[in-house]
Amino acid sequence: MASTVLWQQFKTFVTRYPIVRGMISYSLIWPTGSLIQQTFEGKNWSNYDWWRVFRFSMYGGLFVAPTLYGWVKISSAMWPQTSLRTGVVKAAVETISYTPAAMTCFYFIMSLLESKTIREATAEVGKKFIPTYKVALCVWPMVATINFSLIPERNRVPFISVCSLCWTCFLAYMKHLEHHEVDHVL
Repeated sequence: MASTVLWQQFKTFVTRYPIVRGMISYSLIWPTGSLIQQTFEGKNWSNYDWWRVFRFSMYGGLFVAPTLYGWVKISSAMWPQTSLRTGVVKAAVETISYTPAAMTCFYFIMSLLESKTIREATAEVGKKFIPTYKVALCVWPMVATINFSLIPERNRVPFISVCSLCWTCFLAYMKHLEHHEVDHVL
């Protein structure tokens, strides 16, 4: 009985505060992406880097979800219509504004969370930004167009969080490449 009441209160809370839905989604999806990527590295339950998984969870839930939520709210206020044309415009603006900032923050903040220096974090951004952005240009404009033209606003952050699982696996892969390996991969 108490669990039913708690579940109803939780559902009411996440309905009232949709940012929480996104934060929960990203807190689960981002570490899942890290685990998948580590599995491709040949790791398993006994030797996963659990601190890496934790960093991905914290970053996804506490940074990505709120910033993405803010972007969705701002873009919805600027272009309130839901149409293919509006979706394409929002996707284009996102591709040249939010996406580069998000990727820069990813490499920089995750490096700092790994106890790297500011100089090392800046070097990582410099080495990995362009190759990652090139791949992003092939993926995110289409996903964003679908999100902004077909998905209701209240479900946009959860939709993008599901779509981002594969992207997070790619980011996890890129994040853990050594600088000299980046040139040989893409």
